[in-house]
Amino acid sequence: MKTIKLNNNVEIPVIGSGTNTYGKVGHEYTGALRGDSQEIDWAIENGYRHFDAAQVYANEEIVGNGLKKSALPREDFFITTKLNTFEGFAGRDWAVSEIEKSLEKLGTDYIDLFLIHAPWDNNEEILEAWSVLEDYYNRGVFKSIGVSNFEKAHLDVILENGKIKPAVNQIESHAGKWNEELIAYNKANDIATVAWSPLKGVDENGKQVLQEIGNLYGKTYAQILLRYQIERDVIVIPKSHNKDRQAQSLDILDFELTANDRERIAVL
Repeated sequence: MKTIKLNNNVEIPVIGSGTNTYGKVGHEYTGALRGDSQEIDWAIENGYRHFDAAQVYANEEIVGNGLKKSALPREDFFITTKLNTFEGFAGRDWAVSEIEKSLEKLGTDYIDLFLIHAPWDNNEEILEAWSVLEDYYNRGVFKSIGVSNFEKAHLDVILENGKIKPAVNQIESHAGKWNEELIAYNKANDIATVAWSPLKGVDENGKQVLQEIGNLYGKTYAQILLRYQIERDVIVIPKSHNKDRQAQSLDILDFELTANDRERIAVL
């Protein structure tokens, strides 16, 4: 698996698996947990070692159970999870409590990448939350720390006032919103970009263009989309409840797009 070296020299696989509906009834985001880790099991069998979890997904234990069942050593995996800040920040003690719950649910004593999941309208609180992540990083519990859904102004708060630079900004990036400006800002500040929902935003015309390109390489339109992202140095975390499609998302490292291919994709 190809990796990208983060700004603290930790290596992250360029392809990971999203997990937000794994282990849930009806594959629904708000579905109850089924009690199995089938999608994680398939992903590991397919060769995934990078898994993207979050507290707000309410299924971290599904990821943890799948990793434990695999019998592979913990160090073979790159695990991301995120502090649920969609309703703001309830203080340092709250953050520590939530982090400890994540470690327990994931069944691990360290996390490869821990993110603040979303910004909110209080810069002092954002810096306090960041300082909690810095503490865990300095103790080695978090191997890397970063943010998710942060725009330039939010990043600047941490870049100007934090002690440790974010290693990652996980953002929306897909054919409906490539987010070029923010990706360029991340890159200018030595912050890696992870794209969530990297296969979204494609209309029927876009699929036709992508499949025309795919036919040149024996690939599907989705594989072309993912390849385009990683050629921009963007890490992708596609998700599928189908074992074969999971495998296809990994099978994008044996070809390169041409400049003309990339120009056609960029305008989708």
